[in-house]
Amino acid sequence: MTVAGELKALANPRRAFELQRFFKTAKGQYGEGDIFLGLTVPEVRKIAARHKKLPFNEIEKLTTSKFHEFRLCGLVILTLQYKAGKERSELKRIFNFYMKQAKAGYVNNWDLVDVTAPIIGAYLVGENNPYPLLEKLARSKSLWERRLAIIFTFAFIRAGELDPTIEISQRLLKDEHDLIHKAVGWMLREAGKKDGLLLRTFLTANASQMPRTMLRYSIEKFSESERKKWLNYSN
Repeated sequence: MTVAGELKALANPRRAFELQRFFKTAKGQYGEGDIFLGLTVPEVRKIAARHKKLPFNEIEKLTTSKFHEFRLCGLVILTLQYKAGKERSELKRIFNFYMKQAKAGYVNNWDLVDVTAPIIGAYLVGENNPYPLLEKLARSKSLWERRLAIIFTFAFIRAGELDPTIEISQRLLKDEHDLIHKAVGWMLREAGKKDGLLLRTFLTANASQMPRTMLRYSIEKFSESERKKWLNYSN
């Protein structure tokens, strides 16, 4: 059976309705117009694993689909191919294909970004200067490209490089969208697990300007008494 056939065979209309509410698909919301089949993420991952050697032209049929789970499956297949890649040229090809999908607007919800960017963003860790791309994404009008900019830095955190997270967090400090506030706070928290002093230094300089959600996410692992102290700086 084809990937599309396997995905459609597991469609669950009741769950699809719930997912469309959860992912804010109504008019004017961040996921406006997205269509769900109602699969769980584990179901999508199992199908992706069975088709992990799918060629790019077939993956693109999934990533350009109107169905959310088709796009998720195609992107998960890309992450599996990235993890299996050995040559730098092969990883570059996967990264470039991924960025093509992102630029075309198909990596277009927070789960699609969060499942893929920490893995495929590892390509940037090996680049001499990843900042121009990260900064360009951080300046984008696209909510999803801005989220991509900060979640890409998770790959750097895992590699022990924390500066990209601090740099992109600074650039997104005044972003107006709640999904960026949450993502930046999450990455700052992850960076803080590696270097608590670095996080506290960032907070000392920026806590008074940080949206409350961003600040709250970033200090989640602190003691209750320290969390209260930092929250006093928030607007």
